[in-house]
Amino acid sequence: MDFHVGLTGRGDLTARIYRELREAVLDGRLRPGERLPPTRELAGRLGVARNTVAAAYDRLSAEGFLTGRVGAGTFVCAQPLTRARPRNAPPGAGVRPRAVWEAISAEPVPTGGDARLGDAAGTGPGDAAGVVYDFRAGSPDPGLFPLETWRRLVTRELRRSAVGSAQYAGPAGHAGLREAIARHTGASRAVRAGADDVIVTQGAQQALDLVGRVLIEPGDRVAVEEPGYPPARLLFRSLGARVTGVPVDAGGLRVADLPRDARLVYVTPSHQFPLGTPMSLSRRAALLEWAERNDAVVIEDDYDSEYRFAGRPLEALQGLDRCGRVVYVGSFSKTLLPALRLGFLVAPASLRPALHAARMLTGWHGDPAPQAALAGFIEEGLLARHVRRTTREYAGRHAMITGALRDRFADWLRPVPSAAGLHLCARLAPDARVDLETVIARARGAGVAVESLSAYCGETPAQAGLVIGYGGVRPAAIGEGLRRLARCFADLT
Repeated sequence: MDFHVGLTGRGDLTARIYRELREAVLDGRLRPGERLPPTRELAGRLGVARNTVAAAYDRLSAEGFLTGRVGAGTFVCAQPLTRARPRNAPPGAGVRPRAVWEAISAEPVPTGGDARLGDAAGTGPGDAAGVVYDFRAGSPDPGLFPLETWRRLVTRELRRSAVGSAQYAGPAGHAGLREAIARHTGASRAVRAGADDVIVTQGAQQALDLVGRVLIEPGDRVAVEEPGYPPARLLFRSLGARVTGVPVDAGGLRVADLPRDARLVYVTPSHQFPLGTPMSLSRRAALLEWAERNDAVVIEDDYDSEYRFAGRPLEALQGLDRCGRVVYVGSFSKTLLPALRLGFLVAPASLRPALHAARMLTGWHGDPAPQAALAGFIEEGLLARHVRRTTREYAGRHAMITGALRDRFADWLRPVPSAAGLHLCARLAPDARVDLETVIARARGAGVAVESLSAYCGETPAQAGLVIGYGGVRPAAIGEGLRRLARCFADLT
């Protein structure tokens, strides 16, 4: 390997080379069995005599750090050695982030989009902690992902030299994918957009970040739903915004409660996250009128609108907008997999130059091969076919859990009406005498993972209830998982 040796410090050159290589073996930079450069090659790179390097190699071999093989070269000893110390960056005790980051952690928060690859029970990385029945929200079933078709499409694009150019791609993303997204969302969601209006992102979260960077000044007011999507709330806070939660009721966001000085409003109108209720047409009209009157921008996160099990499809809020106040955000994390990191936004023309610049400065562009593959997946009708198939699958799981909540959990929970998405919500019954956090902890001990509605609340007092996902647990496991959860409720009442 091309290993750096710094000839600094005291002592002759042989001693310096010896110390550098010895430390590299001890701290793991040179791994057991790894081949070192020939003495002539390393001497040439360092500008020293070959005998100087050979003497350092000989000393390390005599001490057991290296071993020579006739005709093959010099290798690190195959027997792992105890490391003297880990090689870490300096602690930097005097270097601190901005104050807002002291309250924002990289630990997982409820996202509704955390992919957990699992086995037949539909479990994931949390399995090591004993999770067997994973009812956490927002995970699509990886077993439904069309892996062979996707592999074929990506391979095709690689053969077409999709990554063969020596030039950076444009920040808006693959032209074919932008055209495909514009047609797909126009047909399925009545979104008003052409290819030039679409910017491809690495998931919905990056789309929110770009919009926030372009629109938010430190101290600006941003309104979010309460309860709502925690990563959006935290992101806007990190950009210096004053974030205010606005209550949600059966008709969606209560527009009358919006603060007048809000510069930005973040909503999930088609399937409110996490309650699951859609925003009524009158509220949508009121929100658009409010945004125009108060010179505000609305971010519409249409995160899982494809999965609707009953009722007529809802038109996107962006399709009703005639004043250019709505930025439409979507992703393929629910329909395909979050690990693909493929999302997009549709913005008014007035914001496009700034959004392109922000995309370039923060990441320039994504991987062209998966973007081109997704364009083919959409244009060949494979996405529509996949959505139809998975909708039928998720509808069955939704019905199973809805029925169990209505029958088995009637003493403790009241389901929030919902006919879409990959999760549903149930509020604590008014007369229930049970501590939900204790139930959740006991359920975890029984191998059942479920989330508290309070985790999605940014205001106090937090609302009591459960958020139950069904993308991460297979139908055969749902019954037993809910039976264990019900036992935890019964044991505490």
